[in-house]
Amino acid sequence: MIHPSYTDLMEVVNSDVEQGEQPVVQSRYSIVLATAKRARQIIAGEEPLVKKDGQKPLSAAVDELYEGKVKIVGDEEEE
Repeated sequence: MIHPSYTDLMEVVNSDVEQGEQPVVQSRYSIVLATAKRARQIIAGEEPLVKKDGQKPLSAAVDELYEGKVKIVGDEEEE
């Protein structure tokens, strides 16, 4: 079993969204894309924001997201 679960990650990512606003993440697919993108950045040479011995890039990306070290932004916020 994956820890943290997709639902746990979605709760963390959407925790800053006020009631009545649309959540940043609405599906597991968004979580998978965000963690994969961050894992590729780590593989490309960026330092992980959460350091644990022997941790693989994808696990580091998941931990960063879960601990709130990285944020998922919508398309309109990127520009």
